[in-house]
Amino acid sequence: MTARRADGPLAIEDYALIGDCRTAALVGRNGSIDWLCWPRFDSSACFAALLGTSEHGRWQICPADPAPRITRGYRDSTMVLETIFETKDGRVAVIDFMPLGQVSPSVIRIVEGRSGKVAMQLMMTLRFDYGRSVPWVTKLEDNSGLSAVAGPNKVVLRAPVDLLSENLATTAQFDVAAGQSIAFVMSYGPSHLPAPAPLDWRPMLERTESFWRNWSAKSTYKGEWNGAVQRSLLTLKALSFSETGGFVAAPTTSLPEQLGGPRNWDYRYCWVRDATMTLMAMMSAGYVEEARAWRDWLLRSAAGSPDQTQIMYGLGGERQLDEWEVSWLPGYEGSSPVRVGNAASDQFQLDIFGELIDALFQARKNGLAPAPSGWALQQTLIEHVEKIWIQPDEGMWEVRGGPRHFTLSKVMAWVALDRTLRDAERFKLDGPLDRWRQVRDEMHAKICAQGFDSNRNTFTQSFGSTDLDANLLLIPVMGFLPATDPRVCGTVEAIERELLVDGFVLRYRTGTNVDGLPPGEGAFLPCSFWLADNYALQKRDTEARALFERLLSLSNDVGLLAEEYNPQAKRQVGNFPQAFSHLALIGTALNLHNIGPAQQRARGGPTDA
Repeated sequence: MTARRADGPLAIEDYALIGDCRTAALVGRNGSIDWLCWPRFDSSACFAALLGTSEHGRWQICPADPAPRITRGYRDSTMVLETIFETKDGRVAVIDFMPLGQVSPSVIRIVEGRSGKVAMQLMMTLRFDYGRSVPWVTKLEDNSGLSAVAGPNKVVLRAPVDLLSENLATTAQFDVAAGQSIAFVMSYGPSHLPAPAPLDWRPMLERTESFWRNWSAKSTYKGEWNGAVQRSLLTLKALSFSETGGFVAAPTTSLPEQLGGPRNWDYRYCWVRDATMTLMAMMSAGYVEEARAWRDWLLRSAAGSPDQTQIMYGLGGERQLDEWEVSWLPGYEGSSPVRVGNAASDQFQLDIFGELIDALFQARKNGLAPAPSGWALQQTLIEHVEKIWIQPDEGMWEVRGGPRHFTLSKVMAWVALDRTLRDAERFKLDGPLDRWRQVRDEMHAKICAQGFDSNRNTFTQSFGSTDLDANLLLIPVMGFLPATDPRVCGTVEAIERELLVDGFVLRYRTGTNVDGLPPGEGAFLPCSFWLADNYALQKRDTEARALFERLLSLSNDVGLLAEEYNPQAKRQVGNFPQAFSHLALIGTALNLHNIGPAQQRARGGPTDA
């Protein structure tokens, strides 16, 4: 692992998220915005210090002298972040947010004196194109701030203090006294258009807080873990793309699953794999509009020839997600390469058909659309699944070690047939039901015969393999077998025995030829939540609650989770914040109350096989 540089990024858990449902920024405990892509999640970054150093772009506002004590949190039920610095001269707050629904997306930073008088400093290095392009900076005509232009991009910073330009950066020194507020407004626009209009920060703050509080108030979850669930729901909403209804997996690229290693991927896209979990999380918490928008996004994105169905799409359903390496960025703590785009979008992954069709099934079941809606597309997809389910694939972890007959992939193909049959039977929809039943039963028999190791009493990662995979924990969640089936119990025991590190679950043992990469990654947080789901389904309530509470304790001080956790380094790793982790958190919280996605999806599955 490469040592952290003084001018490099903070620990991943030291960041918080602000967003406007079009893009998002990561704000460090030190008052530095180290990551921001404008105008969309998948646009190039203008602050990219997260994957390099301050030279690659950051915007810091903090006390001029060190602050011995720093605390922060979101204002109640909002995505408005408040960081409080306590110095020898007084206390000062930096309030960060992104107003929603603006023609020109903006970041607003308010420095508010709470006590005494504190000397403050602003340091901004703006670099477009992931830290590569130095903009041309000029003063605005009214002297209210600066304009920075490079190619098609323009950023305007308006400030009530003197801004100085030196060494290709912008700086300012100013004092803030108790009761005083100083606001900095930075807005983005195309370079060929006039500068974005000024914003009045006071009504913007009020409207933004009002939006998030009104949205939070719609939640129907009032359970034991309301704080964690509500923060996860707010995070998911912030990761939604309001223009299309899609949800990005994370707002970042290339935060490493292995510190200092090559397991660095771009997650700023919409994964079909998250389909049912997203739908169920939103519906279970009362957010029907978001669930319906997501369902409609799925139908639009998957429309077309079924053999061209992808595992992920762009925010608007884009299919060209070509992967390339950003050679001028050194990567987070030397974790290289930094990647933009995702080559896994071209992989064949059988499991996505099950997730897609399960989402349509749940949507019909919960009345999101008339029953026949999407049925023609679903029939076409099922005809395709009937032809391809026997083929090897790359599996749900997007491994780059070649195709295999992954057991969970076959289970998800079974889910596609099972949910389609149940839809047809419940809603009297047309289709070759007898043939579908036969294919579903053939799938089930083959999976149980070839995906199960009777000598070890466990399902295996792929047919004929001895490797384990934590995704096998989804077998009872998906209703393929009951949680109390001896084969499921044996699989859970094997995972407990072989894939637990400090009580958390690894996806699989890395370093084998399955993924073609060097060994070493953190415990995968969604898999750890799935183990808690299995405990709950097996009525091991004490163990389920204990594991869930341990997982909640991994959240950072503002309630956010990355994709993985490194038990040795005791750090979060992977892209951040991770929708998959927060979706799993919501699902397990609901499941422990017997009303959530795991219970609902397991009900109605086979009781014997």
